[in-house]
Amino acid sequence: MNYAFEPAPLPAVLIRNDDRKFPVHRIYCVGRNYAAHAREMGATGREAPFFFMKPADAVVAIPPDTTGRIAWPPATVDLHHEVELVVAIGKDGANIDKARAHEHIWGYAIGLDLTRRDLQQAAKDKRHPWEAGKSFDQSAPVGPIHPVATTGLLARGAIWLDVDGQRRQSGDLADLIWSVEEIIAQLSALFELRRGDLIFAGTPEGVGPVNAGQCMDCGIEGLGQMAVCIA
Repeated sequence: MNYAFEPAPLPAVLIRNDDRKFPVHRIYCVGRNYAAHAREMGATGREAPFFFMKPADAVVAIPPDTTGRIAWPPATVDLHHEVELVVAIGKDGANIDKARAHEHIWGYAIGLDLTRRDLQQAAKDKRHPWEAGKSFDQSAPVGPIHPVATTGLLARGAIWLDVDGQRRQSGDLADLIWSVEEIIAQLSALFELRRGDLIFAGTPEGVGPVNAGQCMDCGIEGLGQMAVCIA
C-alpha cells in the first residue's frame, strides 16, 4: 500500500521477560473507580462507570528496573499523578458477558494517568470535553505487561505511589468500585474491544501535583514497581 508519507511507528509497550512487544490499539480510562477518590473529586456513591480515552501514542513504555523520564507538558501549571492498574486486552469482543470477561484479559501492568488538572477543571467548568487535560503527549506511562498466565486474575493487592520518597497514594485493588470484569462488560457494550486495547482501571485516593524535577515511584502487588521522573 502506498501512503502520502511514512506512517508513524505502531505504539507498543513491553512484556515482562519477553522480547516481543504488545502493540497498543486504543487506551480507555475509567473515571472515579475508587470510592475515596470519587469523594475527593466531589462525587458520592457507586455511580455508573464512565470512560474517556487517550490516544495510543500517548503511551510511554517504561522498561523494568529503569527510571523513565518524560517532559513537562505544555500549557499547564498543575500536573497530577494517578497510579492505576492497566488491563491489556488480548481477545476481540463486543457485549461481553461479565462471567466471560476474564477470557479477554491478556495481562496486567502498572500505569500512570497523568492529568493537566488545571485544563481539565477549566473544561469541566465550561462543560467542555476533557481531551486537553487528559489526552496529551506522554500522558500514559506504562510498565511491562505481566501475562495473566503468570499472575492469575488480579482482584486484590496493594497499589501505591510515592513522590520523592513520600507516600501520596495508597489503596487496594479490592477497593475498585467496578471490578475489572464489570469494566470490560460495560466498556464492550459501548465499543468493540480489540486485541491491543489498554484499560486504565481507575486510581485510589491521594491524587495530587507533581512538579518538574520530581520522581514518582509506584507499584502494584504482584506487578513490581515503576519509576518515572518529570524533566
